[in-house]
Amino acid sequence: MSLVKSEQNSAETKAANLRAEIYRHNDLYYQKAEPEISDYEFDQLLERLKALEAEHPELITPDSPTQRIGGKADTLRPFTHTVPLMSLDNSYDLDELKAFTERCEKLAEGRFLEYVAELKIDGLSVSLHYDGGILKVGATRGDGSRGDDITPNAKTIKTIPLKLKADSPAHAEIRGEVFLSRSQFQKINAELEMLGEKTFANPRNCASGTLRMLDSAVVASRRLDMFPYDVFRGNQKMFATHLENFTWLKQNGFNVNPHHTLCKDYDELVAFINVMETKRDGFDYEIDGVVVKVNSTALQDEFGATTKAPRWAIAYKYPARQSTTKLLAIGVQVGRTGALTPVAHLEPVLLAGTTVARASLHNEDEIKRLNIKIGDTVLIEKSGEIIPQVLGVVESKRDGSEAEYEFPTTCPACGFDAIRPEGEAVRRCSNPDCPAKIKGRLGYFASRKAMDIEGLGDVLINTLVDTGMVKNVADLYSIKTEDISNLERKGEKSAAKLIEQIDASKTHGLQRLLYGIDIRHVGERYAKILANHFRDIDRIAEANIDELDDIHEIGLAVAESVYEWFRDRKNVDLVARLKAFGVKTETDAASTASLDERFVGKTFVLTGKLENYTRDEAAKLIEDRGGRVSSSVSKNTDYVVAGSDAGSKLTKAEGLGVKVLTEDEFRKLLN
Repeated sequence: MSLVKSEQNSAETKAANLRAEIYRHNDLYYQKAEPEISDYEFDQLLERLKALEAEHPELITPDSPTQRIGGKADTLRPFTHTVPLMSLDNSYDLDELKAFTERCEKLAEGRFLEYVAELKIDGLSVSLHYDGGILKVGATRGDGSRGDDITPNAKTIKTIPLKLKADSPAHAEIRGEVFLSRSQFQKINAELEMLGEKTFANPRNCASGTLRMLDSAVVASRRLDMFPYDVFRGNQKMFATHLENFTWLKQNGFNVNPHHTLCKDYDELVAFINVMETKRDGFDYEIDGVVVKVNSTALQDEFGATTKAPRWAIAYKYPARQSTTKLLAIGVQVGRTGALTPVAHLEPVLLAGTTVARASLHNEDEIKRLNIKIGDTVLIEKSGEIIPQVLGVVESKRDGSEAEYEFPTTCPACGFDAIRPEGEAVRRCSNPDCPAKIKGRLGYFASRKAMDIEGLGDVLINTLVDTGMVKNVADLYSIKTEDISNLERKGEKSAAKLIEQIDASKTHGLQRLLYGIDIRHVGERYAKILANHFRDIDRIAEANIDELDDIHEIGLAVAESVYEWFRDRKNVDLVARLKAFGVKTETDAASTASLDERFVGKTFVLTGKLENYTRDEAAKLIEDRGGRVSSSVSKNTDYVVAGSDAGSKLTKAEGLGVKVLTEDEFRKLLN
C-alpha cells in the first residue's frame, strides 16, 4: 500500500472515530442527561474534526457534526407541505375535553379507543424531511400548506439528528415543536440588555424570530431545542399507533419529551392534565396545556378533519393567569375597516411568562361597563395566544386621583367623524381615504393568504402611506426600486427584493386577489368558491345578486356584499388599475384545468377506511375539483364515499337514498 493511500485511510478512520465519539457524547448530553466530558472538551473534539476535514475535504459527510452551521442566506425560500400541518382545536375547560372524548367514542362506534396525552410546548411547529436517512429539508409550519425553508437553521439545533440511526424509510417526515428553554432565554435577554438592544418579550417570540434568521451562525448561538411528536413514511403515518412514534424517535437520536402517557378514558386524561399543571413551573421550557390525540392512526385517518383542524386531536389549554396593574392611558387603534378599538396601556407586569404592557378593551361599551378610569388598578387576564384582556377595576385601590375617560367621536388618525350606527357596538371612521384604513388594507393585501408580499411590513407601510407614495393597493405596483431605496434605512438590495416580491404577486391568481382586496364577508373559503365558479373577475363584477346567491354555499349576505363592492366606482377603478399593472385577475390555469363539473357544487361525505388515500388526501382531491366535503350525511349530500368498516354514515346514506361510491368508483370519478 502506498504512503499516500495509507495516510488517506488513516485520516478516514480518524474522522469516522471522531464523528462517532462526538455523536456518543451528544447522545449522553441531550438524551440521557449523563455527560462524561465538559463543554470545553466536547468543543475540542469538534475542532479536531474540523481541522481534519479542512485538510481532507473529501472526507466531509452530510451528517458530519461540522456541517451544522452554514453561512448566510439572502432570503428564506417557501416550502410547500405535502401533508398540511393543521392547527388544533382548543378546549379551555374540562367540559369541552369531555365533549371531545364523547365525540371520539361516537365516531369509533364501539371499537377499541385510547388516547395519548402529551405536553403542549409553547414553541413553533416544524417539519423535517429525511431522504435515505439524511436530513434534507427543515421547514416552518407557515399557514399549514406553505411555510419557510429553514434547513440551515434546523441543522444548528443539536437535538435534531443530521442522520437517522435505524429503521429509516426512503423518505421520512418528522414533525415537532421548536422552542427555547427558559434558562437560555434569560441568557439571551441579559446579553441583549448589556448591549443596549431590544430584548424579547418571551421565549416563544425569541424562538420564532431566531428560526427565521438568515445567518445560521447567530441561530446556532441561540441554542434552540426541539421535541418531536409525529413520523410519516412518505405521506402516510408510519406506525399503527401514535405512541409508537416516540419509541422510534428516541431510537433515532431525537430528544423526546418524557412527559407523555397512554390514557384509556376521560378520567385518566384529567389525572394527567392535573399532575402536569402542578409541575409546569418546574420545567425549563414553557407549556400552556396538554395535547390529547387518538392513539390509533387508522382511527385518526377515519375521523378525518374539518377545514381547520383534525377531529382526532385537541389541545387542552390551562386556565388563564391573572394579575393586577395600573392603567396608564387608553389609546385608540383604527383598523382597515375604520373600526376604532380602544387599547389599555398598562404599567408593565409579568403575566404567564410574558411582560404585558397593553391589553384589549374591546369597544366603548366595555369601557362604560367596567366604569374604568385613567389611573385605575385593573385586573388583567391572559389566556392562550389571545391578547390580554382587562377584566375589571379594583375599586378599593382608588384614591381620587383617577381621571374619567371620554371615547373619541372623531378618528384619531385623520380627524373625520367617527360614526356609530344605531344598534352596533363599533364606532367607525367615516373617511374612505383615512390613512389608518389604507395602512390596514395594505397589510391585509400583502398577507400570506392574500398576495403574499414578503418584506412589506408595518413600518414600511406606514412610511409609504405617510409620504403619500401609496394611497391604495394598486399603487404598490407603480413603485420603483429607487423609490424604496431612497427611504430611510432601506438599502438598494433589500429594495430590489421587495420589488421582486411585488412583481411576483401579480401571478398569484383570482382567489388570492379576491381575498386581498378585502370584500366584506369574503374570506379564504368564499374567495375560492367565487374564483372557481366565475374564473374571471369581470364575470363576478357583472353578476347580479340572484346569480351570486344561487352559488352553493354563497348566502344572501355574501352575495349582496360582493354585488355592492363591484358597484362602487372606486373599486371598479381599482380593479382596472390592477389589471393595467398586469395583476392576474383570472383563476390559475392549473386550478381551472382541475375543476370538474361532476364535482363543482357537489357535497361529499367520506366514511370508513380508504386503501389508497388518507381522509385528508381524498378531501383535497374533491375540493380541488370544485366539490365540498361535509362531516355528516343529510338529504343535501350528493355522494357518500364508503371505504372498509364504514359505519352509521353508510347506513344513513342508504336510508336517505344518497348515492354511495366504493373506493374504486370514487377513483374512476376522479379520473
